Amino acid sequence: MNDYLENLNETTKKYFKILSDEFPKFLYDYIDTPAMQKQAKISVSCGTIYSKMFNQMWYSSLDHSVAVALIIWNFTKDQKQTLSGLFHDIATPVFKHSIDFLNKDYEKQESTEELTTKIISESKEIMNLLQRDGIKLEEVSNYHIYHIADNDTPKLSSDRLEYTFSNGLGATEKMWELNEIEEIYKNIEIQENEEGVQELGFRDLKIAEKFVHTMSILSRLYRRDKTIFSMQLLADIIKKMSDENMITLKDLYELSEKEVIEKIENCGDENITKSFNIWKNASKVNTSETLPINKYYVSIEKMKVRYINPLVRNGKKYERIYDISKNAKEDIEKAINYKTAKYVYLDF
Repeated sequence: MNDYLENLNETTKKYFKILSDEFPKFLYDYIDTPAMQKQAKISVSCGTIYSKMFNQMWYSSLDHSVAVALIIWNFTKDQKQTLSGLFHDIATPVFKHSIDFLNKDYEKQESTEELTTKIISESKEIMNLLQRDGIKLEEVSNYHIYHIADNDTPKLSSDRLEYTFSNGLGATEKMWELNEIEEIYKNIEIQENEEGVQELGFRDLKIAEKFVHTMSILSRLYRRDKTIFSMQLLADIIKKMSDENMITLKDLYELSEKEVIEKIENCGDENITKSFNIWKNASKVNTSETLPINKYYVSIEKMKVRYINPLVRNGKKYERIYDISKNAKEDIEKAINYKTAKYVYLDF
C-alpha cells in the first residue's frame, strides 16, 4: 500500500474496498505522479467546505478519481478504461466547478475539461508510465469514449455513481452508511440500454428506488441557495483578483486550495478579504424574490441539473426506472424541477 492509501481516513478506505476488493497495483505509480497528487489538495466541494454554512467531510478530487477508477476496474478489469477514469479530472482547478462559474459555464460545467489531454501529455512521469505499459495517450485521455466510465445524463456511469455515493457519504451531506452503499453497489451489473450500448444498471427495483431517492435529494443540494451563492462568490473573487493581477490562471492549476485561500486573505484588497471572511464565517444566506439593494447577490436562472434515471432489470428487459416506478418518477421530477430563490445574498 502506498502513502496515498495509508493516509486515507478509515471511512474512505472501507468505501474503496466496497468499490473494488482488489486495488490494481498498476494504479499506484500513476497516483504518485505530481500531476495526480495536485488533485489531492482540491476538495470535491467546489470550495463550499471552507464556509461554516457547510458541514462536509474532506474528500479530494484525487479520492473521487481513484474511486471512479476502482468502479471501472470492478466492472471491466480493463486497464485503459480504468486509467481513463483516474485521469478524467486531472484538469480540475482549485474550487472545482466554481471555476466553471467564472467561465459562465453554469449548465454544462465542463469548461476546464479541454485541458485534460494537455496536462497528461505534459506530465513526463505519466507519459513514461504509459510508454512502459504500452498504452497510447488517446486511449486514456478521454473517458467519454468508454460507456461504463461516462455517458450522457441521465444514464448511470461510473463517474455519476461515484459522486452520488461519496457526496452522500458526507462530501456534500451525510446520507449514506457504508452498508447501504454496499447493498446498492452489489446490486449493480452491466446491462444493455435502449441504444444497444453497455450501461450500469440495477437487478432489483426496490434497491434502485432507494438509490434514486437519495440521488434526488443530492441533486437538489447541488443547486441549493447557499451552494450556488458560494460558488459564484468564489468565482467573482478569483475574477477580481485576476483582473488586478493578484492571481493568475496558472495559479488555479498549480497551487493548492489552501495556498489560494492564503492569497485571498492576504491580497491587500479590503473589499475582497472582508467579503471572503463574512462568507467563511456565515451560518446561512438570505434569499429574496425582489432585487436586494446595496447587497452582494447571486441570481442564476439556468444551472446544470445532475440527476440519474438508471436502468432496472424488469423480467427479461432492461427499462428506465422512471417508466416503471411511481416513486422513482416522483423523485426524479423533484430533482429536475427544483428551483432556488431568485436572489441569494449576504449583507455586504
